[in-house]
Amino acid sequence: MRSTDILIIGGSAAGLTAAISARRFNPEAKITLIRKEEKVLIPCGIPYIFGTLDSPEDDLIPDAVLTEHDIDLIVDEVVSIYKGPKTVTTAGGDTISYERMILATGSYPLVPPLPGVNLENVFSAKKDIVYLTKLKQALRQANDLVIIGGGFIGLEFADECRKIDNLNSVSIIELLPHCLLLACDSEVCVRVEEELKKAKVNLLTNRRAKAILGEGKVEQVELENGHKLKADIVILGIGVRPNIDLAKNAGLQVDDRAGIWVDSWMRTSDPNIFAAGDCAQKTCFLTRGPCLLRLASIATMEARVAGANLFSLRQRAAPPIGVFGTVIGDLSVGSAGFTERHAREEGVEIIVGKATALDKHPGTLPGARELTVKLVFMKGSRKLIGGQVYGSDKTGYVANCIGSLVQQGLRADELVTFQVGTHPKLTPSPIAHQIENAAEIALAKLLSS
Repeated sequence: MRSTDILIIGGSAAGLTAAISARRFNPEAKITLIRKEEKVLIPCGIPYIFGTLDSPEDDLIPDAVLTEHDIDLIVDEVVSIYKGPKTVTTAGGDTISYERMILATGSYPLVPPLPGVNLENVFSAKKDIVYLTKLKQALRQANDLVIIGGGFIGLEFADECRKIDNLNSVSIIELLPHCLLLACDSEVCVRVEEELKKAKVNLLTNRRAKAILGEGKVEQVELENGHKLKADIVILGIGVRPNIDLAKNAGLQVDDRAGIWVDSWMRTSDPNIFAAGDCAQKTCFLTRGPCLLRLASIATMEARVAGANLFSLRQRAAPPIGVFGTVIGDLSVGSAGFTERHAREEGVEIIVGKATALDKHPGTLPGARELTVKLVFMKGSRKLIGGQVYGSDKTGYVANCIGSLVQQGLRADELVTFQVGTHPKLTPSPIAHQIENAAEIALAKLLSS
């Protein structure tokens, strides 16, 4: 039997981060990370394997970081957890004892119950090098690609796969009226869709896939309205489900849809076992109801909390805001917190402020591009609850900034006096800075309402 002080199950974003944090707070502890994959992919980089990168091998998290932090790595699969004796068994026949454990088992791609989903050449964004290599090879021989799902993963696959010369057509089927509608408001979605149409991507929104057709191998995708799309390869991009089987079989409290129950310290129903990342339940920062966000940024935040709290409770996890970002064609898009649409659906009274300016000053500087910020405030408290940004490649840092402001619960009047540093080549003009101006526009509406 092997023994360790801290055992981490899972080696992707949450598992790796949890191991590093555990080492920082427990310098003398024996820390072991066990994962079933020989090599670990960067999940968010998977779509870029098929256009920008040469192969799945270019999208790996290096193991050197484990060695640097004196973390033992075991490549094997944990098949059972025994809470009483605090041991686990592996597929390879090992038994490992632990004092504290962190479950970072992640998530699986959702596979809809469509007829024909098991046909050859139907793929998902599975985090497996061999599987993705097979997908890349299939794409090189394909003529017509259909992507089911118009969220971030589906759109990024479409944007990358359009670069493959042998593909005659790339189509997206999306159930909602717009792509990205769960993360962005309609006006932003329309801009993204325009970029996809420029790239000759065929968009079918407000449509539902009924069946995948073919004799052994995919040949068509049939929609509910009877329309059929030619397809010799299909990619499913409709989201993920938490990987909770190990926790469930161990008798931990779980919800099949939401994940493993955890408290704000990231402890499960067993105080010696913590959980973080896609496998763990989350709570909405505004409604305090269930939250189904699954993002690497959330996973690493939770992992840091779990790693710090193993033997002494040091910090709590904040309810996730949810900060998204992507680049489609020449358009960058970011979103944080609640959209206007989502807030209204929840019955929240809101005021919106919106400002557009160039991302450099003066605007005659080479490379200057427009950047638009939209902020959503609660009408009563004036607190910022969300925002979106789109335009130039500055969206990433602006979306992160909006997420931070939401997390701190800042009000519109506080954002009007938000202090920023500026530089002609790096930022908008301080006169036209989008966050302050969007906040001021919203504040003026609030004070006059």
